[in-house]
Amino acid sequence: MYWTRGVRRRLRDWRAAQERWKADMRAFRATEKEARRTGAGVPEQPGPTPTPFSLLPWLLMGLGAFSNLFQGKTADPWVGGLGLLTFNSLYIYVAARAFVKEKRQAPSTRVALALMAAVTCGLAGGYGGSWQLFFPLLGLATGAVLRGEQLRWAGAAVATLAGAVTAGRDGWNGLNIGYATWISTMVTAAILGLSEAVRELRAAREQLAHRAVEEERLRFSRDLHDLLGHTMSVIVVKSEAARRLAPRDMDAALAQITDIESVGRQALTEIREAVTGYREGSFGTELDRARSVLDAAGVEPVVGRSGAPLAPQTEALLGWVVREAVTNVVRHSGASRCEITVDGNAERVRLTVADNGTATGPADGPRPEGAGGTGLKGLTERLAAAGGSLRAGPAPRGGFTVTAELPVEALELLTSAAPTAPTAS
Repeated sequence: MYWTRGVRRRLRDWRAAQERWKADMRAFRATEKEARRTGAGVPEQPGPTPTPFSLLPWLLMGLGAFSNLFQGKTADPWVGGLGLLTFNSLYIYVAARAFVKEKRQAPSTRVALALMAAVTCGLAGGYGGSWQLFFPLLGLATGAVLRGEQLRWAGAAVATLAGAVTAGRDGWNGLNIGYATWISTMVTAAILGLSEAVRELRAAREQLAHRAVEEERLRFSRDLHDLLGHTMSVIVVKSEAARRLAPRDMDAALAQITDIESVGRQALTEIREAVTGYREGSFGTELDRARSVLDAAGVEPVVGRSGAPLAPQTEALLGWVVREAVTNVVRHSGASRCEITVDGNAERVRLTVADNGTATGPADGPRPEGAGGTGLKGLTERLAAAGGSLRAGPAPRGGFTVTAELPVEALELLTSAAPTAPTAS
């Protein structure tokens, strides 16, 4: 039958939840032992996952009514037995749905709760005595299902209903049942609400930790990709220059080989710094490297700077732009001339890298259009985070132009964290 399959499924879910909690506790004990040995902070102890079975033991409050029914002390035992079976069935149904938000808020759950209230009023008003203890169980089910403003009104209504029904049969002593009903409603709601909040906070913390790991992994991959891509491009260009110069000018070829050695050593240093996360780009160094690699590639470099001195964070970001743009010129453009211009005023700093090449390069195929390439996209995101912008695309008179702008007033935002490298295209 359908309901037996549902019960078996819930039993499997409960056993799985228990196994997960036991595994979490074993991991917690191992971590706690290691933390005490090393003097590190002790992690938070994981609590068991609440399940519907945590509400079922409270049905033992109905044993008095069952005992009266079994001993024949109840009038109309068939009516009492049917009422007891109906109440227990509705209680189990509501408890099973109370721990899933979508099911808890479903109309069928609210209807079952209303039927429980009707059955409870009939049994408590008709039989009195131990049958009145079904009102606190009704309050417990109400607190498990309702939250917020609905809980306040429903809790007051259930407590008032319990007090009115029991007081009508037992006088003022019945008000104790009303108070017990109100307490069971509010305490259950508070405990389950707090448990849900703790679970949501833990899930959010795990998600933030996972996100931090992903961001650090992305930062590290960007740094290595950019460093290796640029460095290998420089080494390839200088190696080709050394090969061309060797037959006719050995001294010039040896100078290129010396540059290759220097670039390799610098790359090793930068990779070590990237691993530790402390690498910062130097704009002057990047300009010198740009001149060197453009010269080796047979591209005439033209560099111009104007304006006030730049902040270190600004130089670091613009250094990455120079590195990416010059790498693209060497790899994609087939240009004979490349102009690098830096100018600034009191509000903005602008860097322009323009070449006179074609839209495609001889070896690497199409060059990126706009800012959609991998490296240019990373640069766009990096500058946007600092309040700047990056534009890249074919120039009206031919060639390719990359323009980066940074607002002076927004650069202070970068002082709290060292800039990291975008990827190279």
